[in-house]
Amino acid sequence: MRSNSRIPSLRRVASGAAAGLVALGVAVIGLGPAEGSATRGHPDSRLQRDTDAIHALGVTGVQARVTTADGRHLVATSGVADRATGRPVPPTGRFRIASTRKAFEAAVLLQLVEEHRLSLDDTVERWLPGVVRGNGNDGHRITVRHLLQNTSGIHDDLPGYTTPEEYLQQRYDVYTREQLVARAMNHRPDFAPGAGWNYSNTGFVLAGMIIERVTGRSLRQEVTDRIVRPLGLHDTTWPGTSPSLPRPHARAYQLFETGELVDVTEQVLVDPDSIVSSTRDLDRFFRALLGGRLLGPAQLAEMRRTEGINEEIGAIWPGGRYGLGLVSRPLPCGGVYWGHDGGDGGYITVTGVSDDGRRSAVVSMSASLGDSLDHMLGQQRGADTLIQNALCGRV
Repeated sequence: MRSNSRIPSLRRVASGAAAGLVALGVAVIGLGPAEGSATRGHPDSRLQRDTDAIHALGVTGVQARVTTADGRHLVATSGVADRATGRPVPPTGRFRIASTRKAFEAAVLLQLVEEHRLSLDDTVERWLPGVVRGNGNDGHRITVRHLLQNTSGIHDDLPGYTTPEEYLQQRYDVYTREQLVARAMNHRPDFAPGAGWNYSNTGFVLAGMIIERVTGRSLRQEVTDRIVRPLGLHDTTWPGTSPSLPRPHARAYQLFETGELVDVTEQVLVDPDSIVSSTRDLDRFFRALLGGRLLGPAQLAEMRRTEGINEEIGAIWPGGRYGLGLVSRPLPCGGVYWGHDGGDGGYITVTGVSDDGRRSAVVSMSASLGDSLDHMLGQQRGADTLIQNALCGRV
């Protein structure tokens, strides 16, 4: 496996060392003041200092967005969007959200559970007969809950690049979901279903396939009609096999083990259902999700029923626990916060929202410090500090 198994995402670069059902339609759910009216952080604010501190680690560009308990929307940027031109980072820039998409998929599946169209205890075999089998893999024993909680035992084997040369050779490669699942089936499971925890992107590829089988519609259509349009997520799109992003966006950079910092903006992502979004849209989505605007109380409680994570991912998310496509982390000021990080193709996304959905913070970084585990963890810690300060009211 050439993909970086240390990062909870579909990041393709190995370092070697992410109330009720919303009605279908286009009505925008009220979320307080328009995010478009966000105010820039004061140069001496904690938010700006935390954003600058991430840039100082060597991250080319950083944009952060915070919603406070009293409904204010604050933004801060640091660094540059393009090393060649020096243009500033756009505060509403688009980026590939990678594994942060898992929370969207889980929300859709839980909406289908609320509609009694499937159960979390349904097996993969029921909805995708014959897809998970071979080398000890058995779809009869793996449930939808196992997929969403990373307790399926399915081993990841995602394509990826580890050097600048491999990036240039592979950046336009296209894969189907069936091909990604077939790669995983070449391996024995990491453990029996429900007997352990290990981050599995392949499990969420299967979850998307189940959504399509249950509804008879594409995953993109379901996420759009159930989440994107009702919430007014105007910056959220699907690139498909396009190697580019809609504007505005910062260019993405990857720091390889060799010490080379390479512009990796232009590439087709491994997962055909990858999403491009913005800090504004992710902020709105996570506040709606934790605020009970997308799921009823029972389904939201299921999403927040967590399991302990393994030591490897625990190094990235200290104190973290995994629910259904949602991660909880302890807050230094008490309590926990929720979200889902992601990283792929040079873009790293870190998110956090309070338990009641009122306070939130999103950080997008347009460089991945993948030359060493220490640098990767330092980048994560810098973003965590910003998120936690914001959620504790220190902005």
